[in-house]
Amino acid sequence: MKLNAIIVEDEEASRSILKNYLNKYCPNVNVLGEGENIEEGLVLIRNNDLDLVFLDVEMPYGNAFDLLDKVGDINFETVFVTAYNHYAMEALNAHASYYLMKPISIDELIKAVDYVNEIKTKEDALQDEVLVPKTNMVSGKITIPQQDGFEILSMSDILYCKADDNYTEIYLNNSKKKLVSKTLKYFEEALTASSFVRIHKSYLVNINEIVKYVKGKGGSVVLSNGKQVIVSASKKADLLSYFK
Repeated sequence: MKLNAIIVEDEEASRSILKNYLNKYCPNVNVLGEGENIEEGLVLIRNNDLDLVFLDVEMPYGNAFDLLDKVGDINFETVFVTAYNHYAMEALNAHASYYLMKPISIDELIKAVDYVNEIKTKEDALQDEVLVPKTNMVSGKITIPQQDGFEILSMSDILYCKADDNYTEIYLNNSKKKLVSKTLKYFEEALTASSFVRIHKSYLVNINEIVKYVKGKGGSVVLSNGKQVIVSASKKADLLSYFK
């Protein structure tokens, strides 16, 4: 599993050693950037989708815990790197995944990365487990993955879904749109048992939101919000079967 990471460390030599160790011994870690103080670290954290932050405890004008307080909601794993072992308890209280002492042991670094990789793998598996059923026929809900977890939508609120390469745009009846990193086929499999039909290679629509059918080779449908969507000839029979 590829882990996107940054290094926040005030000593250039220490940053260089850690980055070289990661490149050589932990090829699954992709170092996206480096910062030498709290402010630079904060910018990197806010501007990148991170799995892992290597964080020196003592830095100019503050420490690692000050940085984490400024971050607020943390959706990455933290590996503390320090020359002082008296921070261990505070690090644990700050939910550090691992605690590395300087000079860094290569074996310990590999263990730290493997541990974070295991955590992330379990998190992904848990999210996939949540999403496997995809729908709950009793409550009429569907879960959609997000960067920091998942959102729950009522299927009745969905007007239609539109393919966007490996993403899907979900259009809701409150005029809002959700962009989800799942293919349209994913949602077709999840929703076809709940009054949704694929009418085109790019469109999956809520049958209950169709207010008009316009004749043609494939024809088109008009949805309750006025949106007109073309129906491919190969999907026409499937669509009309719902209205017989």
